[in-house]
Amino acid sequence: MPDSAPLLQLRGVSKRFGAVQALTDVDFAAHAGQVTALVGDNGAGKSTLIKTISGIQPFDQGDYLFDGQSVHVATPQAATALGIATVYQDLALCDNLDVVANLYLGREELSAVRVLDETDMEQEASKVLRRLAVRIPSVRTQVASLSGGQRQSVAIARSMLGEPKVVLLDEPTAALGVAQTAQVLDLIRTLREHGLAVVVISHNLADVFQVADTIVVLRLGRQVGVLDAKQTNSDDVVAAITGSRAAEEAEEQEQAEVNEP
Repeated sequence: MPDSAPLLQLRGVSKRFGAVQALTDVDFAAHAGQVTALVGDNGAGKSTLIKTISGIQPFDQGDYLFDGQSVHVATPQAATALGIATVYQDLALCDNLDVVANLYLGREELSAVRVLDETDMEQEASKVLRRLAVRIPSVRTQVASLSGGQRQSVAIARSMLGEPKVVLLDEPTAALGVAQTAQVLDLIRTLREHGLAVVVISHNLADVFQVADTIVVLRLGRQVGVLDAKQTNSDDVVAAITGSRAAEEAEEQEQAEVNEP
């Protein structure tokens, strides 16, 4: 487990939607240069936690710390300003536009004093794709003609234009083939090598164990485990996800109390 202070940290976070308690007293941390996998069954609260971090659904109570400082993140713009980028499962790409246009969609103004032209955008797009070792036919290729893995890579590359410190990836390998999944996992490793804190939501434990340094398990809106990926296995993770580990611990505790003189 990392010894350094986390770049991103949540303490005692709770979130309610009407009668539904989506998150309860959740602690979460992500470290620079590390991949943190967020796993759990459907309804465990993974997507809610990601939306809380990204400012889409601010939590009801708890503390949000970034780089050791307490911050208030109530909007996606506030999260972006801190250096947090999010790539959602739907990718939000425009199929009828080429890669350059998709990377700069909504970002055409690079600064307050200079607006990028097509040549500038093409050069910057090529630069960021090379830095991330993203393999596509051309930056002028329409997104509609790209493979699933290439589309995911473009979406991740777009998030890097703002030079973020934290990247949140929601099911980045969902519905991808073997070769496409390998391409995306390589990209996640590249982000880690560049010193970013990477948070990955995934249902695929095989993918998780290929890239994760730490595995955080949510169950019914609660954080029930923080596991070192190198010191655990899929059986332990599944036990935490399903609650069988908690049941076994409770049974052992009960038996120990019975055996006490």
